[in-house]
Amino acid sequence: MKRYLAPILALTALVASVAPGQAAEKLVVSTWGGSFRDLIDEAIASKFKAETGAEVEYITGGTIDRLNKAKLAKDAPESDVTFTTAHVGWLYVNDGLFETLDLSKIPNAKNLVEPAKVSPAHLGTWGYVYTIGYRADLAPKGMTFGSWADLWDPKLKNSIAAPDFDPSHIIAVSAILSGADPATWEKGQAKLEALKPNFRAFYTNDANSQQLIATGETPVQVVLTMNAYYMKGQDVPITVVIPKEGGVLGIDTVAINKGSKKAELAYKFINIALDPEVQAKIAQLKKGSPTVTNAKVDPETAKLPGVFTTAEQWKSQAINIDPKLRAEKTALWRKWFAENIMAR
Repeated sequence: MKRYLAPILALTALVASVAPGQAAEKLVVSTWGGSFRDLIDEAIASKFKAETGAEVEYITGGTIDRLNKAKLAKDAPESDVTFTTAHVGWLYVNDGLFETLDLSKIPNAKNLVEPAKVSPAHLGTWGYVYTIGYRADLAPKGMTFGSWADLWDPKLKNSIAAPDFDPSHIIAVSAILSGADPATWEKGQAKLEALKPNFRAFYTNDANSQQLIATGETPVQVVLTMNAYYMKGQDVPITVVIPKEGGVLGIDTVAINKGSKKAELAYKFINIALDPEVQAKIAQLKKGSPTVTNAKVDPETAKLPGVFTTAEQWKSQAINIDPKLRAEKTALWRKWFAENIMAR
């Protein structure tokens, strides 16, 4: 009789845990909408639900809009977990909106690449770069963009597009080509001003970027790799290259909102986000770089420019603007860029 006791007790506990009328626990996640929300749901939340039985609810919006809402709800956060960019994450940290993470509750964090250890409160979940994407059928013949300096070629007059919402990429590149770095970005101002004749448009979002490339209006772009590979999947003939100086690195991060009453569930969610199989799935679905060293990325995805699968690639193929510096300078950079480059 004794050997049946443990299974009976286990069954009783299981029945009790799913008793009629008992609502499942719910974790509220703040993220971007559209394909990024779908990515999180398919790659992370599906495994989280299967392992915990908890439901996931999403609050979606733009990066800065969600930051502003979090500030207003500081004492009673409406979400438990937040996805945001590495540099905007520092704005949350500076305002005391994120919990300091207990890494003993996130065992998969031990495999993080160094750039993904953004702060004690937010960790990288996938990486990407802004780099050069171009239409080989429309760009000047023989131009392959082995260096960012190629963007300054006079043959590209009135041909280039770049994002209007984040000029940090081209500001960093201009500084580096001027012998400086992002911290001393002013030394690259003259270089960037010299690029002004080659700009044709400044795109407002990924959809706008897609339209400008697909129609050929701007055959060359400073482009997000994840968006470029989406375009390729839509049969847009865009070529993605990583110049010898590297692509400008971006990392999307995850954190626990300070004041969350679901911290233990949140830790489980973050640990699952860093699971090597989940990370490999993120790379497959969205062409983002896994932020853990033990993810087994399929060979076709791993060979794509801008998808980093080794520590050496993270180091040698990326221009990594310090996210804390980026947080401090973003508003200034946007103002200067709008007034001196975008203004005609």
